Order: sequence, then C-alpha cells, then structure tokens
Amino acid sequence: MALASHRQLADRRRPPRTVPSTHRRPAHGQRGLLFRRRLLLHLGPLRHPRRRCGLQVRRARSHYGRLNNLAFVAGHALHHLHTSDEQFDAIYSVFGAVGLVAPELLLPAITQRLTPGRVLAFSVPHPQRGGRSSSGDDRPRRDYVTLPDRTRLPIARWEFSTDRWEKHLSQAGFWLTSAQEFHDPRMGHWPTTLLIRARKL
Repeated sequence: MALASHRQLADRRRPPRTVPSTHRRPAHGQRGLLFRRRLLLHLGPLRHPRRRCGLQVRRARSHYGRLNNLAFVAGHALHHLHTSDEQFDAIYSVFGAVGLVAPELLLPAITQRLTPGRVLAFSVPHPQRGGRSSSGDDRPRRDYVTLPDRTRLPIARWEFSTDRWEKHLSQAGFWLTSAQEFHDPRMGHWPTTLLIRARKL
C-alpha cells in the first residue's frame, strides 16, 4: 500500500487541463489539482511472502522516494483501512487486494475511507481468461501465484463477472461507472483482464 499526494505522483506527466468526469459536479482541471492536497491509496497484493513485500517497498522507494509527503506501508489492506483515519480522494488496486480479500469485507472498508463522489479503480484477472466460466456464486476460487523462484503458492481469488462486481459494489455504496475487458493476443481470444471503475455514492 502507498499513500501519496496526487500532485506528486504525476511526476513528469502533467494532469490534463480537464479531467473526464462522470459525476454531476464540474471536473477539476490542472489548476484545481495543484492547489489542493490529494490522497491516493494503493491496495497492493497482500499475499506475498514478507521478503517479496519488502522488496516491493524498496523498489517503490527507489522510484518515488525523492517525492515529499509519500509514505509506503506494508501490511494487510483490510487492517490498514480499519485502523487508518485518513479520507482518500482515490483508491486503486492493480491485481492487488481487490479480488484477494472477500468483497463483503473489503468494499465496505474502502467505502469508509473514500471521500464521497471519489473513485475506486481496480484490475483483476478476467473470470473468463483461458476459457474459464465466471463464478456462479460469491465463493472464491482456488488459484496460484508463481513466485520469482518458480514456487507456486495457492491463493483464494474472487473472480466475478462485471454484473456480480456491480452487485457487490452497489451493496457497499458504490456506483459502477465503467468496466473494460482487455485481451492479450498471445493468450488467444479470451479476455485476460477486467478493469473496473466505481464512484462512492
């Protein structure tokens, strides 16, 4: 997990003059972003062995450590959300905690920490990758993570269709704004990644 000022994460890239918005308030352009403190929370993978998690924190510090007001926190995402008193402007998970923690536990915890009207974005492995079928219930599937030493660790993964994610998001107080499927041509014609964006109501 990483906490950061939105302005500082832009690094060399500048935010666009207008930011596309799906909510009713006017979009904030570059000027609005520069004069307000923005907080961003990344919910990274939680099931890494301690050694690999430490390696990821060191790598992140080497890339972004020169930025002010940036903190890297290694720990269980759900515990961090329950113990933090910060309100975040955006929360995202790139093949991280969303999908690896029971959504009925994680999504309400995210709701508590996300400012109303703000974005939750996450990517998860597509439930139909490799010709699989989407989960017909709310139980996790058994999957594996391959570590750098080629060791395979079993994990529980919640692999939902867009409709099922929308149901869980709605129950937690979110409105689904977009869902995109991505394909890797090397993996055949099946989608490989599902990218979902939602706003807190």
